[in-house]
Amino acid sequence: MASQTLVSRQRDQRLEARVTQDQKEMIERAAFVQGRTVTDFVVSSLQEAAKEAIAKYTAWKLSQEQQKVFFDALMGPPAPNAKLRSAYKRYQKYKASVSR
Repeated sequence: MASQTLVSRQRDQRLEARVTQDQKEMIERAAFVQGRTVTDFVVSSLQEAAKEAIAKYTAWKLSQEQQKVFFDALMGPPAPNAKLRSAYKRYQKYKASVSR
């Protein structure tokens, strides 16, 4: 039988929060009805909320029409306009000045 190495993550970081008595009682009750410790309930709830917040602000959800417009823009970008050419020239000057 192949030996398995268990990777344990040491919980050595601490978070603190002030809550009202009502909030504390609700959190304790929620943990109890799920058969979990308050720490486990709070940590897993915070972790899930953090994942959702990150996904909400980092993932794009596009309709099929929006996907088509995006894809077409990637595959056939417009020619550079005067503002883009000017910005590129400024960037080249900046790049040359910092590389000295």
